[in-house]
Amino acid sequence: MIPFTKLHGIGNDYIYINAIKHPVENPKKLAIAMSNRNFGVGSDGLILILPSGKADFTMRMFNADGSEAEMCGNGIRGFAKYVYDHGLTKKTTIAVETLAGIKQVRCIVKNGKVHTVTVDMGEPILLRDKIPMLGNPGTVIEEDLHVDGVKFSITAVSMGNPHVVIYVEDVKNFPVEKYGPMIENHELFPKRTNVEFVQIVTGKEVIQRTWERGSGETLACGTGASAVTVAGVLTEKTDRRLKVHLKGGNLAIEWNNKDNHVYLTGPAEEVFEGVWP
Repeated sequence: MIPFTKLHGIGNDYIYINAIKHPVENPKKLAIAMSNRNFGVGSDGLILILPSGKADFTMRMFNADGSEAEMCGNGIRGFAKYVYDHGLTKKTTIAVETLAGIKQVRCIVKNGKVHTVTVDMGEPILLRDKIPMLGNPGTVIEEDLHVDGVKFSITAVSMGNPHVVIYVEDVKNFPVEKYGPMIENHELFPKRTNVEFVQIVTGKEVIQRTWERGSGETLACGTGASAVTVAGVLTEKTDRRLKVHLKGGNLAIEWNNKDNHVYLTGPAEEVFEGVWP
């Protein structure tokens, strides 16, 4: 019997387990079972709260298919809310160890509970081999990618996990479910990739849909919104400060030109608690 809590960041929902107190032997298997929306709890994945020798806590995040992801912008906001609201820390600025490095998160507390979280997502990774993506060395900015007879112009960015950003005219009606998995599993991406389909509203505002590696289309993606902000600057389409509209809500992103870090701000909400199985 494992106690769990479900939280979401603008609809990107995860199951959280305090693995400091309740160790999980096979998190990949558990993620698949619990994430199932018909036979499990239902979520985009599983997040474990663990101790760290380098930071305040360690976050491990598993997608709905059991694959482990390096980082999750919405998931880490829920992580911060969990550890504060459940009394694991009294700090409002928390260092979280992830596979993408140590991330600093700042909590805005209202009535004793975390309401909004700003995440220092770190510096974007722009070199092809570090994303990773096969091909000639250098950056990937508005490069042609042919999929199923269709030519896409892609910009690739890693925020600790790989992303491909594609601009479209009508994102609401774009067949994300068709092209998302094709690009995710394209041979050019040895670790697969997340895919962002983006419609520009203004230089300060975009609409985004995300095909998430290992989970399919999700209501929101924080690392994806961060990658979209970076891609917008690289392609000279949008500003360094961007309001990103996602299916589950909005995120505020800034690619700071002083420290080169990307900062993500958005809400985190607890849905319910339970015990598995």
